[in-house]
Order: sequence, then C-alpha cells, then structure tokens
Amino acid sequence: MKHCFFFLFLLSLFNNLAQLSIKDSAPLQNHSLKNIDETTVTLTQAVNKNGLIVVFSCNSCPFVVGSDDFPGWETQYDSLYKAAQANEIGFILVNSNEGKRNQADSFEEMKKHAQEQGYAMPYLLDTESQLADAFGAKTTPHVYFFDEDLTLIYSGSIDNTWDKSRKEDSPYLFNAIRAKGNHKKIKPNATEPKGCGIKRVKAPIKN
Repeated sequence: MKHCFFFLFLLSLFNNLAQLSIKDSAPLQNHSLKNIDETTVTLTQAVNKNGLIVVFSCNSCPFVVGSDDFPGWETQYDSLYKAAQANEIGFILVNSNEGKRNQADSFEEMKKHAQEQGYAMPYLLDTESQLADAFGAKTTPHVYFFDEDLTLIYSGSIDNTWDKSRKEDSPYLFNAIRAKGNHKKIKPNATEPKGCGIKRVKAPIKN
C-alpha cells in the first residue's frame, strides 16, 4: 500500500511540473549546460537573431533513434538544424534522461552517439533533469521554439508522422521555422509531444 501511495505521489508530481505555455518566457535562461565538446552553453548564449529551438532528446528512445516501424526523428535533426541556421535561429539538443545516466544516456554515450550520427548542433547534458523540469518537458523528443526574446512561440512535436491515421504529413517544426523566418504567424503553435517519457530520477522512499 505504501508503494502504491508513493507511485501516485510521483505521478501527481510529474503531472504538476511547470508546463510552459505559448508566450511564456524560457526559464533558467542563464543556467549552464555541459556540451559534448566539454564547453558550457546557456539559453542566452544559444539564442540567435530570430530565436532558439530546444529539443529534448536522448540516445535510446525509438521515437528518436528509430525502430522497425518508425524511422526516428533524429534523421531530421541535421536538416532542421540547417533550416534553423538559414533563418538565424539557434538549435540545441538536450539530454535530460538522468534515470539512464549510468546506461545508454551517460555523457560518454552522448559523445559517442553524436559522433556516430554526425550531430553538428550542441548536445547538452541536463544534470538532474533541471531544465526539463523547469520547462515541464515530457518526452523525447519534445520541442520548444522561442523567439529572439526567449518567449515561447511553438511547442510539441516535430511532425505528425507518428500518427498512422493521418490524412497528410504535417511538418510542424519545419513550418514554424519558415513562418518565423518570413515574419508570419505560426500555425499551429502547439501540438501534442510524442515519444518516450523523460527518465527522471525518482525520489527515495522515506520511512
């Protein structure tokens, strides 16, 4: 019974994480995150003339790396990064899987995975899931797109290819990048994030 109540407590804690809404300012703007090249990066440093895209990612989730029936969204990271660069928008990946830090999402495995996949963008270590908690990030991947003032203008999924019942492909993030680059309104500006849950560390049970 004690374990049941503890599970319900953790579930309510996760559901009650601060959830960023459109027009909210990015939290922890000057919080330093360690990059795979051993430098540190803050959101304030990463933002470009027309904004910043933050993608919560990892090394192991099938929605990121792919599976037999899904190509994996990281296959789009390079083209998304180049589209962001062309529109003077910063682009970073953040690994918040603290619960797998001694496994597939260790810092050394992040370096290895980034090299194997040819990541050109910063790939940052979110120690103790601090940034993910501040954002209310749920999944890998989970996208947050901020304008030049670090105000949220899009959040959610990269596209709708996960939806087998879709009538057409909707490249949400590509469309948002183009819209921002052309000074147009982003539609839709929020979609449901899809992917594996971010592996946060559970608090120890207290007797």
